[in-house]
Amino acid sequence: MKKILFSVITIAILVGSYYGGKSWLKSLLPSKAHFQQIKQTTVADLPYLTEAVPAFRGKILAVVTSTESMGEDTSTGYEHTELARAYWVFVANGFEVDIASPKGGTPPVVYDGEDMGAYDYAFLNDATIQDKLSRSIPLAEVNANEYEAVYFVGGKGTMFDFPDNPYVKHIAQTLYQNDKVVSAVCHGPAALVNVELDNGEMLLANKKVSGFTNEEELMLIPEAEEIFPFLLQSKLTEQGANFQQGTAYLERVVQDGKLITGQNPWSVWMLAELVVEELGYQPKQRTRTPEEHSIDLLITYNQHGYDAASEQMSVQPQSYQMVTLLMHGIFAFMQGEISKGTDILSLANHLKELVG
Repeated sequence: MKKILFSVITIAILVGSYYGGKSWLKSLLPSKAHFQQIKQTTVADLPYLTEAVPAFRGKILAVVTSTESMGEDTSTGYEHTELARAYWVFVANGFEVDIASPKGGTPPVVYDGEDMGAYDYAFLNDATIQDKLSRSIPLAEVNANEYEAVYFVGGKGTMFDFPDNPYVKHIAQTLYQNDKVVSAVCHGPAALVNVELDNGEMLLANKKVSGFTNEEELMLIPEAEEIFPFLLQSKLTEQGANFQQGTAYLERVVQDGKLITGQNPWSVWMLAELVVEELGYQPKQRTRTPEEHSIDLLITYNQHGYDAASEQMSVQPQSYQMVTLLMHGIFAFMQGEISKGTDILSLANHLKELVG
């Protein structure tokens, strides 16, 4: 948190002489009314969830952590957006989703307000889903054979209660060896690090995988090596995985047969749709979210530069999300990439000019 605060102050100083510093940064944020409107979103407001939903195609198991703290004063849990977005993709494509956790009952959750959109709030506002969450199935009671796929949801808590859990290992092993889909995102691949197959090989051996990178981890938590039992990228590599690292905090999904993994929270939508595809179905048409458009824009910037990104944004500026650009500008400053951070904030300012 101190690093983020320092970065915000640094940005304000750097842009102060040209844009007006703090007041300029504040002017880029959406109005309070905008956030209040999004927070009221329900399933009925989202045609993707209510129209042309296929008939029942099978069940998918979503597994979340039961770990609620890291040390004495740091709370943790599963990442709300990582569960909500995948849940909606699976349900909209005809699958029933069960939610399980090591201990069962109500699992601890982390909300990242700056990343939450309409689908995330619709999930929160659905009483049936919240009741299901409050009664998550204890992993010991899960029959792995009932499911077509498993999805290990991320969240820092997974680093503590996924790797050595015998039921986590059994579920991953059973589905993988029965030619079903095993998927995980962000810290979720911690579920895979100790999974041994019946032939004596590690599930991860020689597999292309992704997950939260050491770079991403250490930037946000410099003392991560002291807090966690291991760094995820290092452990996956140690287990024989061919780790596929993408650009920090941008979408990255890797598929190796029935094994599908994503690098970070921005990878969830693509990962979930690849799971549906691997299960033999064409994913239902979906309007991409403003956050996804913004991540696409940042990928364009990283690959082709500022002018290409600016041109892309000018075509349909209302499709983009200002908060995503601002956060990634801060990430760039935190990584010491001053020029990149300045460019991304300039894109944010240009977006403000385009949308009025």
